[in-house]
Amino acid sequence: MKEFQYVIKDELGIHARPAGLLVKEAASFPCSVTIAKDGKEVDAKRILGVMGLGVKCGQEITLKTDGEQEAEAMEALSSFLKENL
Repeated sequence: MKEFQYVIKDELGIHARPAGLLVKEAASFPCSVTIAKDGKEVDAKRILGVMGLGVKCGQEITLKTDGEQEAEAMEALSSFLKENL
């Protein structure tokens, strides 16, 4: 299992457009991908789960990957977060 903490820098937080792109990126990997905030963990391959976290600017999330291609998934998704959020 790989784990990555990230503080959201986008002033709108995780809103619809980047959330959709994040879900699409996560879905391209066979491993399990989750996002957690304040003790609540959701499947990063489901848009309603990601949006349901209500992540705002300045809040920290934890991204976890587990399973086949977890390292590649973590590299791609952590880069996505840094570039877009």
